[in-house]
Amino acid sequence: MRLSLRFILPLLLVLAGIAYAIAPLVDKLTLGWFMRDIEIRSSLIASTIQEPLQEQLAANKNAKIAEFFNRITQNERIYAVGYCPDPTGTVLASRWLPAEIRCASLGRWEGPGHHLLPSAQGPLQVAVLPMVSEAMPAGRLIVVHDMSFISRRSEETNRYLFYAFMGLAAVISLITVVIAQLSWRGWMAGMRSLLRGEGLLRRPEFDAQPANPPSPPGFKPIARDLQRLIQELEADTRARDESQVTWTPEALRGILRGELSGEDVIVVSNREPYSHQRRGERIEVQRPASGLVTALEPIMRACSGTWIAHGSGSADRDFVDKNDCVGVPPDKPAYQLRRVWLSAEEEAGYYYGFSNEGLWPLCHIAHVRPTFRSSDWAQYVAVNRKFAKAVVSEAKTKDPIVLVQDYHMALLPKMIRDELPNATIITFWHIPWPNPESFAICPWREEVLEGLLGSSILGFHTQFHCNNFVDTVDRFIEARVDRASFNVTFGGKSTAVRRYPISIAWPPEAEMMEKSVADCRSSIRQLNDLPQEHKLGVGVDRLDYTKGIVERFRAIERLLELNPDWIGRFTFVQIAAPTRSGIDEYQHHEEQVRAMAARINTRFGRQGPPPIVLKIEHHEPREVYGYFRAADLCFVSSLHDGMNLVAKEFVGARDDERGVLILSEFTGAARELPEALVVNPYDADQCAAALHLALTMSPNEQRDRMRLMRGLVAEYNVFRWAGRMLLDAAAMRRRSRLTDKPGTSTL
Repeated sequence: MRLSLRFILPLLLVLAGIAYAIAPLVDKLTLGWFMRDIEIRSSLIASTIQEPLQEQLAANKNAKIAEFFNRITQNERIYAVGYCPDPTGTVLASRWLPAEIRCASLGRWEGPGHHLLPSAQGPLQVAVLPMVSEAMPAGRLIVVHDMSFISRRSEETNRYLFYAFMGLAAVISLITVVIAQLSWRGWMAGMRSLLRGEGLLRRPEFDAQPANPPSPPGFKPIARDLQRLIQELEADTRARDESQVTWTPEALRGILRGELSGEDVIVVSNREPYSHQRRGERIEVQRPASGLVTALEPIMRACSGTWIAHGSGSADRDFVDKNDCVGVPPDKPAYQLRRVWLSAEEEAGYYYGFSNEGLWPLCHIAHVRPTFRSSDWAQYVAVNRKFAKAVVSEAKTKDPIVLVQDYHMALLPKMIRDELPNATIITFWHIPWPNPESFAICPWREEVLEGLLGSSILGFHTQFHCNNFVDTVDRFIEARVDRASFNVTFGGKSTAVRRYPISIAWPPEAEMMEKSVADCRSSIRQLNDLPQEHKLGVGVDRLDYTKGIVERFRAIERLLELNPDWIGRFTFVQIAAPTRSGIDEYQHHEEQVRAMAARINTRFGRQGPPPIVLKIEHHEPREVYGYFRAADLCFVSSLHDGMNLVAKEFVGARDDERGVLILSEFTGAARELPEALVVNPYDADQCAAALHLALTMSPNEQRDRMRLMRGLVAEYNVFRWAGRMLLDAAAMRRRSRLTDKPGTSTL
């Protein structure tokens, strides 16, 4: 064994040295390939755009040419495009053309060789190609390529090269050990032991003594190290693959086909994605104002399945079949909606009572005292059991994948687990999770925790909320908590506690963006009787005390006090969807919001348009996007929020890369969008200063901030959120099926 190790260690060092030595040669070869590819791309671009460019030049449409070039630079590798009609002329270019490149100085970029230009984003390659026409015989096209992707690809190549050599070293080492083992035992005896599965994992002399566990065999540590190495390489490869995936509905469907082929997917939530409402003689189909629905509805369109929810629409019963199901969306059904019916008493106790007078204020630091009643708890238990029965009836297999949504269903995971032990249950908690001291207020804290620990995977928006949940479990129930892996074992079942920051669909639906920003600005101002050049802010929320609408209005009032020039020149439109109007606290909040808006308008609205336009009514998503695209700023002032998708929707709506997002530091979104103006909503002076800064921010700074935020929202979209959960669920199911096989053993 010592001889083998003396051979293995130098071998590993030699192979690592070889990998290090040839890395520069690989980099040089890779660079040559990419540069040839860039030259071909430049020539292709020149030949493709020559005819339309000459037509624009002949028509003297310089603005159209700049817009044409801007569209070309949407390709991730093309940094800028420009055109010089003659050596002394002015360059016609896209917005990002470096200042060093001018018509008079193009000589330094022409000729053979690779012309590189350093920049803050990384090296740029400049190609100058002749673009000759009869009108402008000296015309030249400038194509600037972003070379940063080459360094990324080189790093990946070197990593793969290193892994290949390390894998080769591991294989050679293992062969060496096997040969040594065979030589020590004798070829025939060794071969027989290997065929019986011995040698590497156990010693044959212990076969006759199963009652006495053998001492650790000599090769078991090596096998364990190899297994750990393979697992780490697989995890690293998966992380790289996930980061390189463009997350779309098609990518999500591909994951379902590849990882969860034929699996039974069920979503459970209180709020339904579509409701049928009776409006006099006609029926309207509404999509409720809910971040949960905004996030999950595109997922269900992508992966089909069944969504189980409370049928709350006044005409919902008229549109279901005998199994209480209806295909949605109504215009093009992509999945089934199963509606669960609740009595007035059940809805009052389960929804208005325990969920929204108890758990909601308990989990949000909004300084509203939670109310707990035993009658509400009884209804909460009964309704959760009713949803569990619906899940069991809709399950097509004994091991479905069930996605349980939010605080209305805290008991549901355990109830499903009791009926379907092999189900994979993913529970996502969309609101914050409080610290153990705050959660201790709940009289049924143990039951709530035990219900959630029926989940296979329990997700939160932020790591802070994961930490709070694990601390709460550790404080109040007898469970084994592994803080290294964030797994909780309770009742013999393990629950993985994970962070999954939620997002929106990307790109936004085409119908939301079909009206141009200019048209939206004009029509929204006309709709609200505002001058066309009037500055406009927007807020979009449910009429909930956690959203900080009162604090938002105080900030607007303070802005007008500190900067009177904005009186009559700035209006804030607050869209507030009515919610939970049967709860006293919400009724009082609505009265407070209405009174405050009226007082501020009376104080500052005499000289022109009112400072605040309050719209307490339901708005369809298309209408909301119209306001997003028309506004100069969006103000999200939540006092406590799990994520807040309004912030991301505003960013997604601004394909013009204009507009400013003002964002409360007490939202999960603030951790992902630091380019927003992040404020403390309780500090009226700070918020007023942010409003003034947003209203006076230059277009260039708006563009820089919005471009960074749009890049993040595009990459970390809702399909990635769902894909990560489903990939984790698929891996968990594979491990479970492997370990459940008879005779399966682990190292």
